[in-house]
Amino acid sequence: MKLRLIWAIAAVILLTGCKQDAAEAPLPPPVALNADAMGVFCGMNLTEHPGPKGQIITASRIDPFWFSSVRDTVAFTLMPDQPRDIRAIYVSDMARAPSWELPGETNWIDARKAFFVIGSRKQGGMGAAEAVPFGERAAADAFAAANGGQVVTFDKIPSDYVLGSDPPAGPGENDHSNARTN
Repeated sequence: MKLRLIWAIAAVILLTGCKQDAAEAPLPPPVALNADAMGVFCGMNLTEHPGPKGQIITASRIDPFWFSSVRDTVAFTLMPDQPRDIRAIYVSDMARAPSWELPGETNWIDARKAFFVIGSRKQGGMGAAEAVPFGERAAADAFAAANGGQVVTFDKIPSDYVLGSDPPAGPGENDHSNARTN
């Protein structure tokens, strides 16, 4: 009886250790934006569109899923018919972007740790409202002060903002200026 109890405890410890290892596994690195990056939903080359971009890395696919906007990136995670084996979600850190027109090739940040400005006057690459990502809260606050909108985290982006055809408007939504973000 004692031997069975010892084996049962050992099995629980081993299984718990395996689950912790899987949960603590490092994220796969982001892929640099390149001329081969085509948007999942639009089928267009990402380098031809302004604004922040996104990429999702899954366990079942070698190449990332590319997105011409962060809004599309977040929407992909909410759609029931899309892959669920997501290993990493990366978005452009617009505080480190050369400009809105050139969002950068390697300034990726973990979307789940980013700060997003929603409802701003800036539009994404496909002309829709955008969730503008930043790696630092202070940068997101500064962008919101200059361009309107509110700062939220990944898990607080409203689903109707990214899934709706006409997301909730922010202050001054019709201002399409090309002001730099940094």
